[in-house]
Amino acid sequence: MSPLVLAVPSKGRLKEQVERWLSECGFTLEADGGDRGYRALLRGLPGAEVRLMSAGDIAAALDAGDIHAGVTGEDLLRETGEGLDERVMLLRALGFGRADLVVAAPQSWIDVDAMADVEEVAHLYLGRTGSRLRVATKYAVQTRAFFAAKAIADYRIVDSGGATEGAPAAGLAELVVDITTTGATLAANNLKIVSDGVILKSQAQLAASLHAPWAPHQLALVRRLISVAEARARARSLAALRWPEEQDQAARDATEAHLARGATRQPFGLLAPEPALLDIAADLAAAGVGPVSAGRPDYVFEAACPIADALAAQVG
Repeated sequence: MSPLVLAVPSKGRLKEQVERWLSECGFTLEADGGDRGYRALLRGLPGAEVRLMSAGDIAAALDAGDIHAGVTGEDLLRETGEGLDERVMLLRALGFGRADLVVAAPQSWIDVDAMADVEEVAHLYLGRTGSRLRVATKYAVQTRAFFAAKAIADYRIVDSGGATEGAPAAGLAELVVDITTTGATLAANNLKIVSDGVILKSQAQLAASLHAPWAPHQLALVRRLISVAEARARARSLAALRWPEEQDQAARDATEAHLARGATRQPFGLLAPEPALLDIAADLAAAGVGPVSAGRPDYVFEAACPIADALAAQVG
């Protein structure tokens, strides 16, 4: 049978974060063909072939249907073109690789705070110079869509081959659209983020191609991967409580109200949102129930996997 082809970043901090996430889910990435190889195996998911690629290449491969699934930044996925949701399904946001795609202007532009100000400056710039305002970016697709939504037309995009934030100081552009995590690099280059100029709050995504050739066994493997990831994430927000079997009825009476607040019954115990742990413990103590133990489960599995069902429905 053909393997499920899963791509993960081949280098950098994002690669480290993906490996850590897989490990925390119980999967181990093992290089196949030496440390410099570009293929790997995923222990715990037999039948999957892992390809090590750049984050940008993963986005392009998902868009083209060359791989079944992969982990890359949402900013890179959105840059593949309009109508992304018709070609790629975002299965799960992973909570790391966070960055904002923003519009930044020179700090010396004291009258420019919002995109409406940018529109006015662009119009005045065209009238004064006969040229359109230059915007340096590697994210032309999202820039055009965002500027169109803000009714800004008097600009032109300058492709940024190097450090985008340095373009205004080098005289290559007046504005930039770039990725930032803290804004520190922009500030160091005397740039400020336009107040309503956040185009996308990006993070790493587990995504699937809707154009890849899917077989039932490949969908089953993705279902397993998603189910485990969901179970691991679900467990992080829950606490497991256990009480003596002979005190089960008293404990059930004491915790009845918590069922409407997200807690679920377990045999002689309870799974509860962690913020409610101390309140539940106090209610059990008041009912004379004890000793009560509490801990964090490693996984909390559900029978259904709506994300996998949605993918299967999309690819038939």
